Amino acid sequence: MPNRPDQAGEPEFHVEIDQNRFLPLGRGEVHAIVSVTSNSPILVGTSVRASEVIIVDTSGSMYGEKLNAAKQAARAAVETLRDGVSFAVVAGHRTAQMIYPTEKRLVKVDSETRAEALAAVGTLRADGGTRMGTWLTRAAELFAPVDEGIKHAILLTDGQNNELPEEFERVLGKIAGRFVCDCRGVGTDWKVDELRRIDAALLGGGPGIIADPADMAADFRAMAQASMGKSVADVALRLWTPHNAVVRYVKQVAPTVQDLSGRAVERVAQAGDFPTGSWGTESRDYHVCVQVPPGDPGRQLRAGWVRVVIPGEHGIDDHVLASGNILAEWTADEARATEINPRVAHYTRQVELAQAIQDGLSARRDGDEDVATTRLGRAVALAHESGNEETAKLLERVVDVIDAVTGTVRLKPTVDKVDEMTLDTNSTRTVRTRPRPPGDASGESPASG
Repeated sequence: MPNRPDQAGEPEFHVEIDQNRFLPLGRGEVHAIVSVTSNSPILVGTSVRASEVIIVDTSGSMYGEKLNAAKQAARAAVETLRDGVSFAVVAGHRTAQMIYPTEKRLVKVDSETRAEALAAVGTLRADGGTRMGTWLTRAAELFAPVDEGIKHAILLTDGQNNELPEEFERVLGKIAGRFVCDCRGVGTDWKVDELRRIDAALLGGGPGIIADPADMAADFRAMAQASMGKSVADVALRLWTPHNAVVRYVKQVAPTVQDLSGRAVERVAQAGDFPTGSWGTESRDYHVCVQVPPGDPGRQLRAGWVRVVIPGEHGIDDHVLASGNILAEWTADEARATEINPRVAHYTRQVELAQAIQDGLSARRDGDEDVATTRLGRAVALAHESGNEETAKLLERVVDVIDAVTGTVRLKPTVDKVDEMTLDTNSTRTVRTRPRPPGDASGESPASG
């Protein structure tokens, strides 16, 4: 098979594995934190391989201040795009309407198309309903002719999806992994769970709330800048496991929590490719859990082989960017076998923290004060223990903290909807156990094959 040609401007990847490889006799569950770091050059001119679709909710509820702010936000995003990037602006209501260009296609950014798009954004009008699946389907159609490079969308909404839940889920299943989408909700009349489902399917950076329409332009500019910082797309975390092993789960645990367990694609024997989306200069951590058959004292085993790859297509070889090993060794030494790796413990608590917040807020909305108090109290204790100061401060807007160490709290009688939704959207954002600066070469060197 032909080799994949080297791509100018590709990030340099490094992998580092944190774990306690020692297992007690009779046990076989292996846990590891896989840290992936990339160092990416900024691409300019003809090296630009990126596409951007800006989707603005123009349903009837966007009338007035929100629509005016959305126009400024869309303009800010267009202004941030580099020359050479392919782009489009879509208005979302009962259908997905092409605003610029007016035909169903992408155009490249230059001085002329940028000026035309900025003018076209001024024609946005508020009318109709909210059909997010239709909007995302249009984005997928626009990206479909693009063979390679970064495919990123920004979606803004202020309301709840009007589509039937089963239809919405069908659309998300159909377009999952075909591009990356970052979602924002403006105001408080939208549902966090709906944007979280989009985020999970399209590997976004976590849904966000824009409480004040005046902040919309800065948020859109930041999302577009982040997208322009990416230089390689469709990167997969490939996990090989030995015969008779079972992959319990693979979760991204930093900078946000994303469960990738059901997303694996088997391209080579005994290995699953878990999608990670697009990369620039950044670091992400993944919690991998593998169940292997128990071994005798002193037996050593490679329980997993992790590779960061760009899967090959059309006869092109896979491109392996970095790799690392997850190990297992059985011992009768109880102290060694029962020691929990600090990073594994930390991220286990961070995932539990996210779930406790979501459970507590759901119970509070349902009027179950006992469950809400218990779960939000547990969240307070976990945030305090892990040093997640931002989440701790957001929790204090929802509960009165009596004792942070024990998680003793009292529900506030009234809570501002903005505070509740901000806590909900931020629940999946985690803190790291220690900083990993971009380009840190402390991990394993990039592999060549």
